[in-house]
Amino acid sequence: MDYKGKILKHKFFADFVLFENIIIEVKSCDKGITEDHIAQTLNYLRVSGNNVALIINFGKRRLEYKRLVLD
Repeated sequence: MDYKGKILKHKFFADFVLFENIIIEVKSCDKGITEDHIAQTLNYLRVSGNNVALIINFGKRRLEYKRLVLD
């Protein structure tokens, strides 16, 4: 995988990719969606070249989600 002109040693593994351009990251964290989850998903977006991602957290009593968009 090439990122910013460098060959990465590891590939990223998004939980799901919809319509070949929407990344879905599924979490089960009782603390909710954290900055680490957001950073991980933003990295996935940058490496993949996609623009839209959803982080979905099933760890709380209510479903929690966050949409991320890169310009």
